[in-house]
Order: sequence, then C-alpha cells, then structure tokens
Amino acid sequence: MSLRLLYPSDPLNPKKPDEIYAAEHAAAKRLGTAASVFELETLDASGLRAHPAIEMGDVLVYRGWMLDAAQYAIWVSAAISAGAQVLTDTARYLGCHHLPNWYPLAREWTPETLVVPATADLRTAAAELGWTQFFVKDYVKSLTTARGSIASSPDEVVEVASLIQKYRGRIEGGICLRRVESFAANSERRYFVYRGTANSATGAVPPLVYAIATRIDSPFYSVDIAETPTGELRLIELGDGQVSDIKEWSAEEFVGILSG
Repeated sequence: MSLRLLYPSDPLNPKKPDEIYAAEHAAAKRLGTAASVFELETLDASGLRAHPAIEMGDVLVYRGWMLDAAQYAIWVSAAISAGAQVLTDTARYLGCHHLPNWYPLAREWTPETLVVPATADLRTAAAELGWTQFFVKDYVKSLTTARGSIASSPDEVVEVASLIQKYRGRIEGGICLRRVESFAANSERRYFVYRGTANSATGAVPPLVYAIATRIDSPFYSVDIAETPTGELRLIELGDGQVSDIKEWSAEEFVGILSG
C-alpha cells in the first residue's frame, strides 16, 4: 500500500492543484511521493475523480480546506468507493479538528476553556466565569477580522460570537471561551505528529510535544506551542494535520515527514 496526497484542484483547471497548495504538490513530485488533485466542489460519496487517478489500495491523505463533519464523512466514503483507504477516519479527524474533543486530554497544558452550545446565554456564561479577558471561538476557528477574538467583557463575548456567525455564515459545533494567557512575542511554533513521531521545522521538539503525543490517538495532527514570559511552554491549539497550514515549515520539510 502506498501513500497518496490529495489536493483540491484549481477551479479553472481540474488537472492542476489550487494555487494555495501548488508548492506542496510540486514538492511531493520532487520527493517521489504520489500526489493527485480532485474537484472538491463536486465531491460526493460515489467516488473521487482524481488526476492522476487513484490506484487500488492507496492510502489517502487529504491536504486542503477545512471540512465539517458531514463533508469529511463524504470524502471518506468517496475514497472507499474509489478502492482506497484513508489515513485518518472521521472520528480521528474530528478528534483533533474540534477543540472539545482534545481539550480534556490536554487540559493541564492549555488555557482553561468553557464549551457552551451556540444557543447558550453567552453573556451569563461569561459573567459566571469572572475572567477579565476571554478568547472566543467556535469548535474550529476564531474571528480573523481586525477586531480579533479577544473580549474584555461578557458583552464583548456576545459581540465576537455574533461576528463569527456573520463572517463564517454559521457557528461550527458551539462556542469555546478560552481564558487569555500571556505569551512571549513570536514564540508560537507549529509541530506535526505523524504516525506517533513528533516533527519540528527546526529539528528540536520540546518535551511537551512528546507528552501531548502520548495522549492523542490520531495518525496525523498539528500541535501549536507558545512560551509564556516566564519560559513555560503551553499548548495553544491542536489541529488535524490534513487541514493545518504549514506556517514556518517549507513545503519540502512538510511533505518530507509524510514521505519518510
């Protein structure tokens, strides 16, 4: 069985990768890793129309835009219909993609978090926490406009949640209120764990990443770590590796961990 990376195609050319993923796709070809593109917009459960075609028994790694639970399940069904396997099943994808799934496993290393339904009384929930600042996001993403996701009062919590709803079109899962902690400027780094092995763009992996890796049951995920002003390392975020940006990694470094 061989690994195959699968990228969304360019909307104007179904045989070329989307521009965002072109560098990764090219790196895969240079490193001898099988890579195909497919039309994400027309994806259904009947099978993947990929270029080059998927081969029977391929193990597929999706590398593309974030998919919700229903979309990811459709992708898995399409892969199986095409005679392939997937590296990450739906349960493990959501295990790292949705914050409430990984938070209980890493609670002592990451900011305190309250998860509430999207329909909850956010003003009351925030007031009961008694915090001076809140980082507001849904299960997956925060507010990426200039206003940002940090709220300094219960009223601002409601404001940020409303803006997430407005700009994203919906709240995925529910609302996560994260206690704001201080971190040293430019200290955040992204690590990738692939098949149990932690990898760093610089070659040095902190002990905290290894500790986290003992708790997470997923074949491929990202770990974001930042340093407090006193030098303590803290977990900022976990994410499924298939939909995580490579950040400070080069395309060759990133594809290399999957090709090894």
